[in-house]
Amino acid sequence: MSVASKNKKTAIIVACVVVGMVGMSFAAVPAYRAFCQVTGWGGVTGRADAGASHSVERDITVRFDGTVNQGLAWRFKPEQTAQTLQIGETGLAFYEAENLTDKPITGRATYNVSPAKAGIYFKKIECFCFTEQTLAPGEKVSMPVTFFVDPALADDKNLDDVQTITLSYTFFRWDDGEEGGGLGGGR
Repeated sequence: MSVASKNKKTAIIVACVVVGMVGMSFAAVPAYRAFCQVTGWGGVTGRADAGASHSVERDITVRFDGTVNQGLAWRFKPEQTAQTLQIGETGLAFYEAENLTDKPITGRATYNVSPAKAGIYFKKIECFCFTEQTLAPGEKVSMPVTFFVDPALADDKNLDDVQTITLSYTFFRWDDGEEGGGLGGGR
């Protein structure tokens, strides 16, 4: 085999590896997000169509936290700091968001729970985080989240030490596609 054909073969292999790596990098985010939602890895919560079928005689405190990414001119905070519920009992909490500008702005919340090992057991029935939220100039809204902690948590010996779960949201600016689309910074 000549040097030129070896170089051509090497170039083709390198190009295929590069194309494959670029393709995997684009697939990594959705694949990781799906993995986290299924396993609760990294404190990602699950969704449920309805509340738990029963509760257990063990209380758990759910703390609430809210922050705003620097690219979003909103004020965002929980309306209550914590709730204590029985495991399996359905809870309802509210977060307040306010647009601090004179223009409509759309935001989207990301969320997680800590400790991360409890993520698989924290279930949301309804949440403002499932869709984008658009606030008019100066508008202030109260946004609900309906949730429960799966009674299966009480059977998981690795979670016997968990007495408190913190539900955290961070709101990011969400561009609607008119000026570039996707998640982005300020316009």
